[in-house]
Amino acid sequence: MSTLVGRKAPDFVAATVLANGEIDDNFQLSEVIKDKYAYIFFYPLDFTFVCPSELIALDNRIDEFNNRNTVVIGISIDSQFTHIAWRKTPRNQGGIGAVRYPLVADVNHHICQSYGVEHPTAHIALRAALLIDSKGIIRSVGVNDLPLGRNIDEMIRLIDALQFHEKHGEVCPAGWNKGDIGIKPTEEGIANFLSIKAEEL
Repeated sequence: MSTLVGRKAPDFVAATVLANGEIDDNFQLSEVIKDKYAYIFFYPLDFTFVCPSELIALDNRIDEFNNRNTVVIGISIDSQFTHIAWRKTPRNQGGIGAVRYPLVADVNHHICQSYGVEHPTAHIALRAALLIDSKGIIRSVGVNDLPLGRNIDEMIRLIDALQFHEKHGEVCPAGWNKGDIGIKPTEEGIANFLSIKAEEL
């Protein structure tokens, strides 16, 4: 899975429930994310247990992604019709409501397989999240096993770190958050950084 970092994101065309609740039978990744950053968010199944908490947490922060020119795309092996049913189910009954990002139907498992995130025995997607830059290159990959929910704020932090690096040319140390100083990627740069911040790491 980690071998995808630094490579072009595998393209796909699949039926997808859009943010407005309509179905696009020819949703193409490369077209949707062109000149934008993207977070592709694989999850195991609709109508399960950890998954709705993650998808709602994403929806609660969608403005944070939009403000960073970042498209969020959810993917599972469920059909587009199951996605719609889950969106229509009230949250107090285990549904996700009208989330404001697309949900892709990977019913033939081709997408999760092309990204290397299919569970080896359950044959559903693992909890994988991939950050793609504005040129379509995968810059970060995180994969959790089925019981382990993800931290959506960490995804936002990684976008900030990538965009900071692209803008300033500096690299981001452990625990870096937006507004923190970076490191000039030189021997002098790391020495200067550690002389200031080593005790706080």
